[in-house]
Amino acid sequence: MCGIAGIVGPPGTDDVDPKKVRRMCHAIVHRGPDDEGVYVHGPVGLGMRRLSIIDIAGGHQPIHNEDRSIWIVFNGEIYNFPELRERLIKRGHQFYTDSDTEVIVHLYEDTGADCVRQLRGMFAFALYDFRRESLLLARDRLGKKPLHYALCHGQVLFASEIKALLAVEADLMKVDPAALLDYFSVGYIPDPKTAFASIAKLPPGHTLEFHGGQVYIRPYWDLPVYGSKEPRSEEACLEEVEERLFEAVRIRLVSEVPLGALLSGGVDSSIVVALMARASGARVKTFSIGFKETDFSEAAHARSVAEKFGTEHHEFIVQPELTETIEILTANMEEPFGDSSMVPTYHVCRMARQQVTVALSGDGGDELFAGYDRYLVHLNRQRYEWIPSWAGRFFRNHLYPWVPKAAYGRRLLFNLSLNARDRYIDSISFLPPLGRERSLFSADFLSAVEPLHPLEDFRRYFDEAPTQDRISRLLYLDTKTYLTADVLAKVDRMSMLNSLEVRCPLLDHEFVEWTAQLGSRWKLQLGESKYLLRRLAERLGVPATAIHRPKQGFAMPLTHWWRDQLKDGMLGILLEPKTLERGYFDPKAVRQLVEEHLSGRRSRPSDIWLLLMFELWHRNFLAAASRAPSADSQASQSPLATAGR
Repeated sequence: MCGIAGIVGPPGTDDVDPKKVRRMCHAIVHRGPDDEGVYVHGPVGLGMRRLSIIDIAGGHQPIHNEDRSIWIVFNGEIYNFPELRERLIKRGHQFYTDSDTEVIVHLYEDTGADCVRQLRGMFAFALYDFRRESLLLARDRLGKKPLHYALCHGQVLFASEIKALLAVEADLMKVDPAALLDYFSVGYIPDPKTAFASIAKLPPGHTLEFHGGQVYIRPYWDLPVYGSKEPRSEEACLEEVEERLFEAVRIRLVSEVPLGALLSGGVDSSIVVALMARASGARVKTFSIGFKETDFSEAAHARSVAEKFGTEHHEFIVQPELTETIEILTANMEEPFGDSSMVPTYHVCRMARQQVTVALSGDGGDELFAGYDRYLVHLNRQRYEWIPSWAGRFFRNHLYPWVPKAAYGRRLLFNLSLNARDRYIDSISFLPPLGRERSLFSADFLSAVEPLHPLEDFRRYFDEAPTQDRISRLLYLDTKTYLTADVLAKVDRMSMLNSLEVRCPLLDHEFVEWTAQLGSRWKLQLGESKYLLRRLAERLGVPATAIHRPKQGFAMPLTHWWRDQLKDGMLGILLEPKTLERGYFDPKAVRQLVEEHLSGRRSRPSDIWLLLMFELWHRNFLAAASRAPSADSQASQSPLATAGR
């Protein structure tokens, strides 16, 4: 596990300054505290920071082929590298390390950019071929590992984190209003956008080639047709899901450093721990987070799972004194991120890192097996689809604006007036989706984003999903958006801040493909979510209390804390002149939102958290970046306000 960075220009252009590449690496030292490697030759500069997991002694990067015509920096793990290595040796390739990284170099020699199709794992890499004078960037199929890039002065800059790009090119710091609109809609910025107009994320399952001064981005993977396979029986289906998931867990136990598991006490992580206990010759170390507020805490369920499978269990109770943690996280957030579960994720990763370097998690089960309550809500609202589209448009355009904002059910009425696709997108959104409510924003911000429609890619994913089944369409949409840009981004950022590698067996791409081909009845049946996973959990002996209980997720008890411990501290930030004068919001509307929540007239914890994370991102990340030696005085300005206040 590493952080990678680099600068590549067209042949014949100026030589890359090695100091710039080292500066980029220094910005992401937390991703790889064990080692640094830099290779610069003419217009090509590759760098990396290494967290040593496999071939600790010999896996120093960058790595090259036999004649040093191909060089690579790599972030991730390739789980099928022993088989690939054996085949490559039989074809005459010579290896000088035992690392999985070198396998990619020789595989590229044989198959070019198509080498990514043979890789099973999580990865982001940059490979330069001096014979073709071509740069290849690639990101794994589901986006477990991040990769950002920008075109600047004819060069391609790339890095695992945005801060590495900003460390050498302050001109890239101009924020993107379209991306901010997406953030206010869903609480994160979906791929390929970033918070910065000139920086993009390479989408999952894509490659980027830079050749002859031109950039070519191509997809190499997508989910298969949903519901295209029908098991012979439930027993046969259970046997196969157990066999496939066991293999996905087993191959992720390869490590030369201590390894454990993040255990929430939910179905997904409990299954992973059960299979780890079976596959591992040693006692599994497990780590979980809890809260004093029992209606949010899953600690007791995690404890029961740990006892059942005899793990060495460690538990941490998150206290509401969160100011220091939030300041740390927002100082490292390269773009606004509104998922409050990043706080417990950060803490569980920090606790785990004290004893292990690698941890397995249960991420992905909800998107694969319809685990979110919103899928059931969406199905229940199908009963209103008899409403003609013209009637819905008439209500939204002419009646909805006159419904009092405090009226009970106002948002529900708007939601029911939409078509099936837009109804779901509206239901997972926060502030300004589909024109429902934008009164919170200033006239200047609305003017900047007026031509834009947030979440247009969400509509495209729904429309182009490889299925006609309603639930499968939602799973495809969430896999392409929420899973990669929220869940996996959160896990990567919080784990890497603690120099911890997290592996996700449920998101093994072969398992994902097999799962997608199952019909939706194996995922959501008679109102029961994760039907097949729950049956597997029962089969593996997971305690019934962990299987048959309402979903809690991994969120914080924000409603409790905003009205109590956080009321006078963090909440007050939203009412400070610096915040209200930022230029994005209508000050009166912000004061009203906070007052409504504190008075109890309306519960607004998620909206408040979204605004707070945005403001702290401005103060703690943008302001710091604007003061960095490489940044000029104008680089920190947004379209509306100066970030560095």
